Amino acid sequence: MPRRKSSIKRTRADRKRHLKNLRVRRQLKATLKKFQALLSAKNITEAKKLLQKAFSQLDKAAKKRIIHPRTANRKKSRLSLRIFKTA
Repeated sequence: MPRRKSSIKRTRADRKRHLKNLRVRRQLKATLKKFQALLSAKNITEAKKLLQKAFSQLDKAAKKRIIHPRTANRKKSRLSLRIFKTA
């Protein structure tokens, strides 16, 4: 356990940030799984709507550096490829 006041505050802030980042990652993962389920069910119109939401979530996560920006771009590219291959 940290002893200094600043170290205690830093630990508390780190914990809060970590939980927030986990929440964002979980939401993103859930959206991507839902998108995949829509594609396998051949529900293209709903998948296209969800694609915009997924893009938004990926961009926001990359902007906040929760995930690497290039990882977000790669995921967006692969999602687009999947939807246009099935359409």
